[in-house]
Amino acid sequence: MKLTYPIVMKQGEEFIIVYIPDFDINTQGKTEADAMAMARDAIGIIGVDMEDDNEELPTATPLNKIACKSDETVTLVDIDFLEYRRKNDMRAIRKNCTIPSWLSYEAEKAGINFSATLQAALKQELQLV
Repeated sequence: MKLTYPIVMKQGEEFIIVYIPDFDINTQGKTEADAMAMARDAIGIIGVDMEDDNEELPTATPLNKIACKSDETVTLVDIDFLEYRRKNDMRAIRKNCTIPSWLSYEAEKAGINFSATLQAALKQELQLV
């Protein structure tokens, strides 16, 4: 489910400070783009945790209802909770694959880690590296 939430950004001494009012949390980033990415990540972490606890996600506050000072910027950050969960779920999933006996023998003799090799090959095939 893709949602948008307002964030409030303010330049600090070293970082851009981000407040996410609908979750009542803060984060920070070095640049505006980094601050928005960190806000998306913070929302993703809390939102997935809330979903896992069967809690309802907050409804986004309309932008015109967000109070801010003259040195603050209000903008929206989008988050796809399903995609966030998929990209950050590091559970190991068992897959069964079949290879020729001679290849298995040679790989075992060479001490090759089948799981690591399959992961590397899939990442390369999917152009994720």
